[in-house]
Amino acid sequence: MKTILPGQTIGIIGGGQLGRMMGMAAKEAGFKIAVLDPVPDSPCGQIADIRIVAPYNDQEALEELGEVSDVITYEFENIDYEGLKRLTEIAYVPQGAELVQITQNRIREKEQITAAGAPVANYITALTYDEFTSKVHEIGFPCIVKTAFGGYDGKGQVKVNSMEEVNEAESLFTHSACIAEAFVPFEKEISVIIQRNAAGESYCLPIAENIHINHILHESIVPARVQETVLAQAEEAASKIADHLELVGTLAVEMFVLDDDRIVINELAPRPHNSGHYSIEACNISQFHQHVRAVCGWPLRKPKLWAPSIMVNVLGQHVAPLKKVIKDYPDWSIHLYGKAEAKHMRKMGHITIMTDNIEKTLKDIDATNIWSENNN
Repeated sequence: MKTILPGQTIGIIGGGQLGRMMGMAAKEAGFKIAVLDPVPDSPCGQIADIRIVAPYNDQEALEELGEVSDVITYEFENIDYEGLKRLTEIAYVPQGAELVQITQNRIREKEQITAAGAPVANYITALTYDEFTSKVHEIGFPCIVKTAFGGYDGKGQVKVNSMEEVNEAESLFTHSACIAEAFVPFEKEISVIIQRNAAGESYCLPIAENIHINHILHESIVPARVQETVLAQAEEAASKIADHLELVGTLAVEMFVLDDDRIVINELAPRPHNSGHYSIEACNISQFHQHVRAVCGWPLRKPKLWAPSIMVNVLGQHVAPLKKVIKDYPDWSIHLYGKAEAKHMRKMGHITIMTDNIEKTLKDIDATNIWSENNN
């Protein structure tokens, strides 16, 4: 296992907020940061030592990143697999390229989750709309049809409630093959962020309960308000998947909790995750510090939660009302990502609140009206 030391350079593909927070954690330990992103003033670019401004699939730019970096990681999965694979041949990319290839394709991802021995909803795959209509009886209705490639925050998917509605999924097949999953009537959504180094040492962060609005994460509540048996199942499933994939770095495993306290894996993200942002303040090690340790070949730290916490996303429409009340909430940890324009529904930042009373704090958040319907 190669060890990268302070003073050396970590290259990050992608200049968004995850790269920014990853870079800030690395700089605390004395690393230098190089970033590849098409935007000159990207959130990560603002704190980087070296900025390479080019598309993610620009081979010359990737090679330049390889030349200036001692280790390379990435902050999102929708990067060019072939370019990343070539980069692994000339630079040190401990995460490899295969995990990106798996998580870019929902069909491949589902196959690997199943191969790891973790539970998933019943599903079918179809190359064409006609194939889908001929096979949909195998999973029944309602079902969720998703494109194999692309789509995030609820994009690229359609819920189909009956045979009369199957034509609503037809347009998805113009983009790619699709996967259709039996609809799972779940009680809660949770996520496990597991981090593993090349020596096979791994730890899970305290498990978050996630609340979405319009398919975008709104709040993460830690610890998740579920039974201990659910937490144990969730950690076991995440560990099985991480070991099966020979993970190096970070894997977020999103899950549904059913009414009988069983879990079903929804999807994977091979990077730090929105639902782990609370760990910056609320844990003895954040997901970003642990990720840096994992890719740099350092021993990992066992995560510990200092206090129950709530993380709330700040979208474009929430920035102005948030700024008006900052003076009233000294216990809020406020993170804004340095994005120039506060666009509607765009992730601009988050706040984290450590609390000894989750239910009261949830009510207090609602009472601010920052996230009320008239701001959404």
